[in-house]
Amino acid sequence: MTQTLFYLLPPPLAQQSVDLNAVYQLACELAQHAFVKQQHVYIHCENKQQAYAIDELLWQFKPSAFVPHNLKGEGPITGAPVEIGFDPLGPNKNRHQLINLADQVPSFAVNFGQIFDFVANNDTHKAHARDRYRQYRTLGIALATQDIATQPLNLV
Repeated sequence: MTQTLFYLLPPPLAQQSVDLNAVYQLACELAQHAFVKQQHVYIHCENKQQAYAIDELLWQFKPSAFVPHNLKGEGPITGAPVEIGFDPLGPNKNRHQLINLADQVPSFAVNFGQIFDFVANNDTHKAHARDRYRQYRTLGIALATQDIATQPLNLV
């Protein structure tokens, strides 16, 4: 059965802004952890701009931890361990984990064993996350949450 874990992010330093960099950083950490565990990941983005931002961040986020990745349609025929895309068709091959950065649940979400999603601490982003939560529940996907402020990420 597919399981979704929502990470609840702490409030941003400036109340008017949403720290999407924290979401992106967490997504990269999860991708790096999956790679170390030899699991294939698909990072689903809202659009091309976001996909390129994640691609660039994966090159830079930890100098000591290379994460082989590519944008969907690029890279080796067999695919890199981490694939980044934004189209409604999803990954080019089966993957263990989905990291969802889009505002909606992709139609192919049920094809993954584990889904990671995020709740940024901002009213607009919370509303989108609530919608995604309901969509996952409607699809029969098991749901859990983890508050990063009280339960920091432990990727050992």
